[in-house]
Amino acid sequence: MTTLALLRPTMYSEEEYLRLENDASEKSEFFQGKIVMMAGAAPNHNFINDNVVGLIHPFLKAKSCKSCSSDQRIHIPSNSLYTYPDIMIVCGPKKHAELDRNTITNPSVIFEILSPSTSEYDRGKKFRLYRDIESLQEYVIINSLSIEVEVWRRTVNNQWLLADDAFSLNDSITIQTIGATLQMADLYDGTENVSGLFPAPKE
Repeated sequence: MTTLALLRPTMYSEEEYLRLENDASEKSEFFQGKIVMMAGAAPNHNFINDNVVGLIHPFLKAKSCKSCSSDQRIHIPSNSLYTYPDIMIVCGPKKHAELDRNTITNPSVIFEILSPSTSEYDRGKKFRLYRDIESLQEYVIINSLSIEVEVWRRTVNNQWLLADDAFSLNDSITIQTIGATLQMADLYDGTENVSGLFPAPKE
């Protein structure tokens, strides 16, 4: 009986998570009663993050959109997830979680920068959970170790399609929500040991 008790994971309510999280020095996700600490970021991840924020900023000025970086928490009421996207864009008035006004519920665009420890989650389960956000129009995945970016876009039929991708520093991607075309060379500026997904063509 004692052994079973030790193996049983601790479950938390949303209120308990928010109370603990707001006092914590490290960020954690919450999903269906479980709290999971989020890993720190490597230099390439941070360089790409800063590059994206700088590149999209001019396109937000003419629109009612604002960008938020990785310290901003979001909540998806329909599936319970609380998490911190690497970057998000909110268009129009911000909507806040019922239990916490510091938590946003209506991002229009989310960027996740992949690392070896998060790649599978960000491409799979997390993307499935993000699709429950009614306001979300685009999901941008940027690999921090290889030249690889995907832009997934919601259609009028509420389907998600791979709308744009790029695998070369000479390529670009388009964020339709804010009318921004971003050059891959600018996205990866300052990174190190980033490999091409495909071998360079022979001359």
